[in-house]
Amino acid sequence: MQNAYLSKGGYIDLVGFDVSGAPPVIEETARIAEACRAAGIPVIYLQNGFSPDQREAPSSAPVWHKSNALKFMRANEAYAGKLITHGTWDHEIVPELTPLPGDIVVPKARYSGFAGTGLEQILASRRIRTLLVCGVATNVCVESTIRDAYHREFFPVMLADATMGAGPGTQEATEFNVQAFFGWLSTGAEMRAAINSNSAGE
Repeated sequence: MQNAYLSKGGYIDLVGFDVSGAPPVIEETARIAEACRAAGIPVIYLQNGFSPDQREAPSSAPVWHKSNALKFMRANEAYAGKLITHGTWDHEIVPELTPLPGDIVVPKARYSGFAGTGLEQILASRRIRTLLVCGVATNVCVESTIRDAYHREFFPVMLADATMGAGPGTQEATEFNVQAFFGWLSTGAEMRAAINSNSAGE
């Protein structure tokens, strides 16, 4: 949930994807995070980006060739080192979702939150098996993380109204893939109702 993916002037906007649907996604994600904190559910941020020297993305790696941000920076010298680069505005999590004390921030340099990170160990150490997944882009980082979660024996639940796709038809395609093959679909309102119901039962 970074400026790169949700804000005008961010990387996704610069390379031609529509970010006009971001405000309600940000608002719903904020409500979900607040409800999780109140219920004692850990809030984990996956923050995508590269070091200024791009050591995580050598030309021998597929990400060097496929990352739209890296390609855009190579083609537009004025943006070199400014997109999803550690320490930049583009890399920052949007202000409405600034992590709070007690939240966990996991840096990553690939689409999946599990690729090259300690996410699996963080979850295992807390005996977490079910993941509530929000984020952007639905069809890239969200789906990649959900697929990897499924293959690692986690139960991923995509909160669809707290996600936003990059490209036409991508939101629907990922929702189909998740529901049919890799996990479950829900909404922020359904999740909050379940938490409240569970709390009332205790």
